[in-house]
Amino acid sequence: MTLTHKPVGPGSHVFLVDGSSFVFRAYFQSIRQDAKYNYRSDRLPTGAVRLFCTKLLQFVREGAAGVTPTHLAIIFDKSEHSFRKDLYPDYKAHRTEPPDDLIPQFPLMRAVVRAFGLTPIEQDVYEADDLIATYATQAQAKGADVLIVSADKDLMQLVGPGVRMYDPASGTAGTKGAREERLIGEAEVVDYFGVTPDKVVDVQALAGDSTDNVPGAKGIGVKTAAQLINEYGDLETLLAKASGIKQPKRREALTEPDAVARILLSKKLCELVRDAPLATPLEDLGLHQPDAAKLIAFLQAMEFTTITRRVAEMYGVQAQDIEPDPRFLGAAGWRGRDGEVSEIAPSASEAPNRAEKPTSDALTPASLVAARLAEAKAVKIDRSTYETVLSAERLDDWITEGPDALRTHRRLSGDRAGTRLLYSAAASLGRLG
Repeated sequence: MTLTHKPVGPGSHVFLVDGSSFVFRAYFQSIRQDAKYNYRSDRLPTGAVRLFCTKLLQFVREGAAGVTPTHLAIIFDKSEHSFRKDLYPDYKAHRTEPPDDLIPQFPLMRAVVRAFGLTPIEQDVYEADDLIATYATQAQAKGADVLIVSADKDLMQLVGPGVRMYDPASGTAGTKGAREERLIGEAEVVDYFGVTPDKVVDVQALAGDSTDNVPGAKGIGVKTAAQLINEYGDLETLLAKASGIKQPKRREALTEPDAVARILLSKKLCELVRDAPLATPLEDLGLHQPDAAKLIAFLQAMEFTTITRRVAEMYGVQAQDIEPDPRFLGAAGWRGRDGEVSEIAPSASEAPNRAEKPTSDALTPASLVAARLAEAKAVKIDRSTYETVLSAERLDDWITEGPDALRTHRRLSGDRAGTRLLYSAAASLGRLG
């Protein structure tokens, strides 16, 4: 369903999908399934992309929670740096690097959105949550119903009249870790935070957030924070009257100047921006039918057999008559997190011929060997980056530089085998633990 200009008002149903959250959600679901569904025949990781495609197709065709969207935005974090990093450099400092097999899938997620005829929404300075907050605020003011598709507790501050959250089902029903879908309204927010949505930020400012490295007040958790906010009404009143609190440690945590400064900073970090300047106006998020040929061309390039068949049946087209999108074939599909072409993948002209790849989603030992061999033959190895290690001392120097240096060698030279040999040499001399 292609984005188009469509006025927003009473009767409109605006879906705001937390795309960044869904990327990771799809990934962690994918690694719990059979590995044969997680790779293209050239070993490009695609498991999360496939699940992302499936869920997006559900949203645009069926909606969610019994509602079909009239407007839809898939919203991503554009970069790790936002205005919050300027306020507090340690914001989200504890976040780990994404898994190696997820990195090539980041740009493919944006490609999925474009294949559906939509525009990936992302902007510098602001996080996805700020853009969601701004769209929700505008849609609410126009009388539309808003469904925020996410399980992120930070977005619960937006819940209110006409604004709900929807957390899709996770995992396979009946299995460990599976969770049924749920709608989050005001009652669910109160159940989670102990306060109404308009007080959520006050609770977060006191309790902090270890996930985002928001400091909060020392020794105060969500339960205590909710009790204090409910007793005093809001954060500002609590801080103004904190000197009268009987418990010494709690009183100190709420009155000591540096502690108060951390609490006020925490509130700025947790409070979502509701008036961000939007590059894509709310009214431009309207939905119409997608270009089925373009969507199928992308799905063909990803080798998603089942979903390709479903889309073809939905829109009455013959998938076999549509060529795979050449922009994603072979090495063109291998890209870094920011969409740059990967240096370790074969060039487009040297990529294995698609006709030589298996036509089934399931990999066999023979097809895997063939794909790996074709990939290896296509790689140009820069021998100038090689070094012959002639002494244990020089080998120790390499090992001291750590695995990052070995990965850099592989990236620069395009040579995985050489890197493996270096590891093997180190292991044989007892230099690796």
